[in-house]
Amino acid sequence: MIVSDANLIVYLLVEGERSEAARTVLRKAPTWIAPPLWRSELMNVLNGYVKRGAFPLRHAVDLVSAAEAIVSSGDARSDPAQVLGLSTTSGCTTYDCEYVALAQRFEIPLVTADRKMLAAFPSTATSLESYAATAGEPEMMLGGIR
Repeated sequence: MIVSDANLIVYLLVEGERSEAARTVLRKAPTWIAPPLWRSELMNVLNGYVKRGAFPLRHAVDLVSAAEAIVSSGDARSDPAQVLGLSTTSGCTTYDCEYVALAQRFEIPLVTADRKMLAAFPSTATSLESYAATAGEPEMMLGGIR
């Protein structure tokens, strides 16, 4: 199990240079959790693709549904004092610190490509490329994601 930030979810769903690494992360750790704000962050990114004409609105909606099948945020609330403390001491946004606090709460890695989070929280955050390259054997293979 990992904490996934919104960018990792985008890399998984929207084909690009980091998509293969994101698929490898999913194969190796098929259980992803994220704080509830991940959904709004994902929709904001997808809205940019729609506005630029990269794909139609219906496709963006389908991608949100696909993400909801992968990412759980059911018990993913963070302690506000912890989030604010992490943000104050690191200089990262409270949005980013929601992911960090969740990873620390469950004692699992936060997989991200965010350089600021990687630098500020080296014992919690790991890059998706690093996780994909060093993670152990897959917990299970998921149909439909290669």
